[in-house]
Amino acid sequence: MTQTSPRLRKAVLPVAGLGTRVLPGTKTTPKELLNVVDRPILSYIVEEARAAGIEHIVFVTGRFKQAIEDYFDHQVELETQLEAKGKTDILDQLLAELPRPGEMSFVRQMAPKGLGHAVWCARDVVGNEPFAVILPDVIVDAEPGALKQLVAVFNETGGNVIGVERVAESETHKYGIVDPEGDSSGRRIAMKGMVEKPAQGTAPSNLSISGRYILQPRLFDLLADQGKGAGGEIQLTDAMARLMTEQDFTAVEYEGVTHDCGDKIGLLRANVALALKRPDLGEAARKAVSDLL
Repeated sequence: MTQTSPRLRKAVLPVAGLGTRVLPGTKTTPKELLNVVDRPILSYIVEEARAAGIEHIVFVTGRFKQAIEDYFDHQVELETQLEAKGKTDILDQLLAELPRPGEMSFVRQMAPKGLGHAVWCARDVVGNEPFAVILPDVIVDAEPGALKQLVAVFNETGGNVIGVERVAESETHKYGIVDPEGDSSGRRIAMKGMVEKPAQGTAPSNLSISGRYILQPRLFDLLADQGKGAGGEIQLTDAMARLMTEQDFTAVEYEGVTHDCGDKIGLLRANVALALKRPDLGEAARKAVSDLL
Protein backbone atom coordinates (compact mmCIF):
# COMPACT_ATOMS: atom_id res chain seq x y z
CA MET A 1 0.00 0.00 0.00
CA THR A 2 1.37 3.43 -0.94
CA GLN A 3 1.54 6.07 1.78
CA THR A 4 1.08 9.72 0.95
CA SER A 5 3.77 11.92 2.48
CA PRO A 6 4.55 15.59 2.98
CA ARG A 7 7.29 17.09 0.84
CA LEU A 8 10.83 16.10 1.76
CA ARG A 9 12.64 19.10 3.28
CA LYS A 10 15.18 17.82 5.82
CA ALA A 11 18.26 15.63 5.74
CA VAL A 12 20.26 14.11 8.60
CA LEU A 13 24.03 13.79 8.19
CA PRO A 14 25.62 11.61 10.91
CA VAL A 15 29.14 13.05 11.26
CA ALA A 16 30.07 11.88 14.76
CA GLY A 17 32.11 8.83 13.68
CA LEU A 18 35.78 8.53 14.58
CA GLY A 19 36.98 7.62 11.09
CA THR A 20 39.09 4.70 12.32
CA ARG A 21 39.44 3.21 8.82
CA VAL A 22 41.44 6.23 7.68
CA LEU A 23 43.63 6.78 10.73
CA PRO A 24 46.04 8.41 11.40
CA GLY A 25 44.74 11.08 9.01
CA THR A 26 41.61 11.51 11.12
CA LYS A 27 43.36 11.85 14.47
CA THR A 28 42.87 15.63 14.45
CA THR A 29 40.84 16.18 11.26
CA PRO A 30 37.26 14.90 10.94
CA LYS A 31 37.11 12.32 8.16
CA GLU A 32 34.29 14.31 6.58
CA LEU A 33 36.73 17.20 6.03
CA LEU A 34 39.41 15.13 4.31
CA ASN A 35 39.96 16.47 0.82
CA VAL A 36 38.81 14.92 -2.42
CA VAL A 37 40.77 16.87 -5.03
CA ASP A 38 40.35 20.39 -3.57
CA ARG A 39 37.15 20.14 -1.50
CA PRO A 40 36.24 18.31 1.69
CA ILE A 41 34.17 15.15 1.32
CA LEU A 42 31.36 16.92 3.16
CA SER A 43 31.24 19.66 0.54
CA TYR A 44 30.15 17.10 -2.08
CA ILE A 45 27.51 15.68 0.26
CA VAL A 46 25.95 19.06 1.05
CA GLU A 47 25.95 19.93 -2.64
CA GLU A 48 24.04 16.71 -3.38
CA ALA A 49 21.51 17.43 -0.64
CA ARG A 50 20.84 20.96 -1.89
CA ALA A 51 20.48 19.75 -5.48
CA ALA A 52 17.81 17.31 -4.28
CA GLY A 53 15.76 20.14 -2.78
CA ILE A 54 16.80 19.74 0.85
CA GLU A 55 16.13 22.95 2.79
CA HIS A 56 17.41 22.02 6.26
CA ILE A 57 20.48 19.89 7.03
CA VAL A 58 20.87 18.41 10.51
CA PHE A 59 24.45 17.44 11.37
CA VAL A 60 24.79 14.92 14.19
CA THR A 61 28.26 15.65 15.55
CA GLY A 62 30.48 14.35 18.32
CA ARG A 63 33.43 15.49 20.38
CA PHE A 64 36.31 16.97 18.37
CA LYS A 65 34.04 17.71 15.39
CA GLN A 66 33.84 21.49 15.93
CA ALA A 67 35.77 21.99 12.68
CA ILE A 68 32.70 20.88 10.72
CA GLU A 69 30.59 23.69 12.13
CA ASP A 70 33.48 26.12 11.56
CA TYR A 71 33.74 25.05 7.90
CA PHE A 72 30.19 26.26 7.28
CA ASP A 73 30.86 29.68 8.80
CA HIS A 74 32.60 32.87 7.71
CA GLN A 75 36.36 33.10 8.06
CA VAL A 76 36.59 36.86 7.97
CA GLU A 77 40.38 37.21 7.77
CA LEU A 78 40.66 34.78 4.87
CA GLU A 79 37.75 36.32 2.98
CA THR A 80 39.19 39.82 3.46
CA GLN A 81 42.58 38.75 2.12
CA LEU A 82 41.10 37.01 -0.90
CA GLU A 83 39.05 40.09 -1.74
CA ALA A 84 42.04 42.41 -1.30
CA LYS A 85 44.16 40.24 -3.61
CA GLY A 86 41.46 40.06 -6.26
CA LYS A 87 40.99 36.30 -5.91
CA THR A 88 37.27 36.64 -6.32
CA ASP A 89 36.80 33.25 -7.99
CA ILE A 90 38.05 31.42 -4.89
CA LEU A 91 36.14 33.79 -2.61
CA ASP A 92 32.92 33.11 -4.53
CA GLN A 93 33.43 29.36 -4.06
CA LEU A 94 33.84 29.78 -0.32
CA LEU A 95 30.82 32.03 0.04
CA ALA A 96 28.63 29.70 -2.06
CA GLU A 97 29.05 26.94 0.54
CA LEU A 98 27.84 29.05 3.46
CA PRO A 99 24.37 28.17 4.74
CA ARG A 100 21.34 30.34 4.32
CA PRO A 101 19.83 31.52 7.63
CA GLY A 102 18.29 28.53 9.37
CA GLU A 103 19.53 26.01 6.78
CA MET A 104 21.81 24.04 9.13
CA SER A 105 21.48 22.67 12.67
CA PHE A 106 24.05 20.84 14.78
CA VAL A 107 23.16 18.31 17.48
CA ARG A 108 25.52 16.20 19.59
CA GLN A 109 25.69 12.42 19.83
CA MET A 110 27.09 12.03 23.32
CA ALA A 111 28.37 8.46 22.92
CA PRO A 112 29.30 6.27 19.91
CA LYS A 113 26.29 3.95 20.00
CA GLY A 114 25.86 3.38 16.28
CA LEU A 115 24.21 4.87 13.20
CA GLY A 116 20.69 4.21 14.45
CA HIS A 117 21.37 6.11 17.66
CA ALA A 118 22.97 8.98 15.72
CA VAL A 119 19.85 9.35 13.56
CA TRP A 120 17.63 9.20 16.67
CA CYS A 121 19.57 12.16 18.12
CA ALA A 122 18.12 14.34 15.32
CA ARG A 123 14.48 13.53 16.16
CA ASP A 124 13.53 16.86 17.77
CA VAL A 125 14.93 18.90 14.88
CA VAL A 126 13.35 16.75 12.19
CA GLY A 127 9.96 16.53 13.88
CA ASN A 128 6.99 14.70 12.41
CA GLU A 129 7.92 14.72 8.73
CA PRO A 130 9.84 12.51 6.28
CA PHE A 131 13.58 13.00 6.19
CA ALA A 132 16.64 11.89 4.28
CA VAL A 133 19.72 10.29 5.77
CA ILE A 134 22.97 10.70 3.85
CA LEU A 135 26.14 8.95 4.99
CA PRO A 136 28.76 11.70 4.88
CA ASP A 137 31.73 9.58 3.81
CA VAL A 138 30.08 8.17 0.67
CA ILE A 139 30.36 10.31 -2.47
CA VAL A 140 28.15 9.26 -5.37
CA ASP A 141 29.31 10.63 -8.71
CA ALA A 142 25.98 10.89 -10.50
CA GLU A 143 23.89 13.27 -12.58
CA PRO A 144 21.28 13.83 -11.35
CA GLY A 145 22.57 13.19 -7.84
CA ALA A 146 21.75 9.95 -6.06
CA LEU A 147 19.44 11.59 -3.52
CA LYS A 148 17.60 13.46 -6.25
CA GLN A 149 16.98 10.12 -7.99
CA LEU A 150 15.51 8.77 -4.74
CA VAL A 151 13.37 11.89 -4.28
CA ALA A 152 11.82 11.34 -7.74
CA VAL A 153 10.69 7.87 -6.65
CA PHE A 154 9.56 9.10 -3.22
CA ASN A 155 7.37 11.76 -4.82
CA GLU A 156 5.57 8.98 -6.71
CA THR A 157 5.38 6.26 -4.06
CA GLY A 158 5.64 7.91 -0.64
CA GLY A 159 6.62 5.43 2.05
CA ASN A 160 10.31 4.79 2.59
CA VAL A 161 12.95 4.75 -0.15
CA ILE A 162 16.41 3.19 0.12
CA GLY A 163 19.34 3.69 -2.27
CA VAL A 164 21.06 0.44 -3.24
CA GLU A 165 23.81 -0.83 -5.51
CA ARG A 166 24.84 -4.31 -6.53
CA VAL A 167 27.98 -5.81 -5.04
CA ALA A 168 29.82 -9.09 -5.59
CA GLU A 169 28.29 -12.05 -3.76
CA SER A 170 31.58 -12.47 -1.92
CA GLU A 171 31.25 -8.93 -0.47
CA THR A 172 27.67 -9.04 0.84
CA HIS A 173 28.77 -9.78 4.42
CA LYS A 174 30.24 -6.26 4.62
CA TYR A 175 26.97 -4.38 4.04
CA GLY A 176 23.33 -4.03 4.90
CA ILE A 177 21.53 -6.16 2.29
CA VAL A 178 18.01 -5.85 0.88
CA ASP A 179 15.64 -8.81 0.69
CA PRO A 180 13.60 -8.09 -2.48
CA GLU A 181 9.94 -8.89 -2.98
CA GLY A 182 9.79 -10.81 -6.26
CA ASP A 183 11.77 -9.64 -9.29
CA SER A 184 14.87 -7.57 -8.49
CA SER A 185 16.09 -6.97 -12.06
CA GLY A 186 14.77 -3.41 -12.41
CA ARG A 187 15.96 -0.20 -10.80
CA ARG A 188 12.88 0.15 -8.57
CA ILE A 189 12.52 -2.87 -6.31
CA ALA A 190 9.84 -3.69 -3.73
CA MET A 191 11.32 -4.90 -0.43
CA LYS A 192 10.18 -7.47 2.11
CA GLY A 193 13.18 -7.33 4.43
CA MET A 194 16.78 -6.37 5.06
CA VAL A 195 19.66 -7.66 7.12
CA GLU A 196 22.79 -5.98 8.47
CA LYS A 197 26.05 -7.70 7.45
CA PRO A 198 24.71 -11.22 6.88
CA ALA A 199 27.07 -14.16 7.34
CA GLN A 200 28.78 -15.19 4.11
CA GLY A 201 26.53 -17.34 1.96
CA THR A 202 23.31 -16.26 3.67
CA ALA A 203 22.55 -12.90 2.00
CA PRO A 204 19.06 -12.69 0.42
CA SER A 205 20.43 -10.70 -2.56
CA ASN A 206 23.48 -8.75 -3.67
CA LEU A 207 21.70 -5.38 -3.31
CA SER A 208 23.68 -3.42 -0.74
CA ILE A 209 22.28 -0.43 1.14
CA SER A 210 24.62 2.34 0.10
CA GLY A 211 24.16 5.39 2.27
CA ARG A 212 21.11 7.20 0.87
CA TYR A 213 17.71 6.89 2.60
CA ILE A 214 14.34 8.64 2.70
CA LEU A 215 12.47 7.62 5.84
CA GLN A 216 9.21 8.31 7.64
CA PRO A 217 9.25 9.84 11.15
CA ARG A 218 7.71 6.72 12.68
CA LEU A 219 11.28 5.39 12.59
CA PHE A 220 12.21 7.61 15.55
CA ASP A 221 9.68 5.80 17.75
CA LEU A 222 11.25 2.47 16.86
CA LEU A 223 14.80 3.71 17.36
CA ALA A 224 13.87 4.84 20.89
CA ASP A 225 13.76 1.22 22.07
CA GLN A 226 15.91 -0.45 19.43
CA GLY A 227 18.31 -2.98 20.96
CA LYS A 228 21.93 -3.46 20.01
CA GLY A 229 22.66 -5.30 16.78
CA ALA A 230 25.74 -6.04 14.69
CA GLY A 231 28.93 -4.78 16.30
CA GLY A 232 27.13 -4.17 19.59
CA GLU A 233 25.66 -0.94 18.18
CA ILE A 234 22.14 0.36 17.55
CA GLN A 235 21.76 -0.32 13.86
CA LEU A 236 19.59 1.78 11.57
CA THR A 237 18.97 -1.29 9.43
CA ASP A 238 17.39 -3.17 12.35
CA ALA A 239 14.92 -0.35 13.04
CA MET A 240 14.07 -0.08 9.34
CA ALA A 241 13.35 -3.82 9.27
CA ARG A 242 10.82 -3.29 12.07
CA LEU A 243 9.28 -0.32 10.27
CA MET A 244 8.86 -2.49 7.18
CA THR A 245 6.19 -4.50 9.00
CA GLU A 246 4.07 -1.32 9.08
CA GLN A 247 5.01 0.68 5.99
CA ASP A 248 6.13 0.23 2.38
CA PHE A 249 9.81 0.26 1.44
CA THR A 250 11.17 0.68 -2.08
CA ALA A 251 14.79 0.05 -3.03
CA VAL A 252 16.16 2.22 -5.83
CA GLU A 253 19.27 1.11 -7.70
CA TYR A 254 20.49 4.59 -8.56
CA GLU A 255 22.68 5.40 -11.53
CA GLY A 256 26.15 6.61 -10.58
CA VAL A 257 29.55 5.60 -9.26
CA THR A 258 29.93 5.23 -5.50
CA HIS A 259 33.14 6.16 -3.69
CA ASP A 260 33.54 4.98 -0.07
CA CYS A 261 35.76 7.77 1.24
CA GLY A 262 35.82 6.27 4.73
CA ASP A 263 38.25 3.68 3.39
CA LYS A 264 41.86 4.48 2.44
CA ILE A 265 41.72 2.98 -1.04
CA GLY A 266 38.21 4.32 -1.59
CA LEU A 267 39.42 7.81 -0.72
CA LEU A 268 42.34 7.44 -3.10
CA ARG A 269 40.06 6.23 -5.91
CA ALA A 270 37.70 9.16 -5.33
CA ASN A 271 40.56 11.64 -5.62
CA VAL A 272 41.83 10.13 -8.85
CA ALA A 273 38.41 9.59 -10.45
CA LEU A 274 37.05 13.05 -9.70
CA ALA A 275 40.31 14.80 -10.62
CA LEU A 276 40.30 13.06 -14.01
CA LYS A 277 36.77 14.43 -14.67
CA ARG A 278 37.66 18.03 -13.89
CA PRO A 279 37.98 20.22 -17.02
CA ASP A 280 40.67 22.33 -15.32
CA LEU A 281 42.67 19.45 -13.85
CA GLY A 282 41.86 16.36 -15.88
CA GLU A 283 44.74 16.51 -18.35
CA ALA A 284 47.34 17.20 -15.68
CA ALA A 285 45.87 14.52 -13.42
CA ARG A 286 45.96 11.96 -16.22
CA LYS A 287 49.61 12.73 -16.91
CA ALA A 288 50.49 12.53 -13.20
CA VAL A 289 48.84 9.11 -12.87
CA SER A 290 50.40 7.89 -16.13
CA ASP A 291 53.87 8.99 -15.01
CA LEU A 292 53.52 7.04 -11.78
CA LEU A 293 52.46 3.90 -13.63
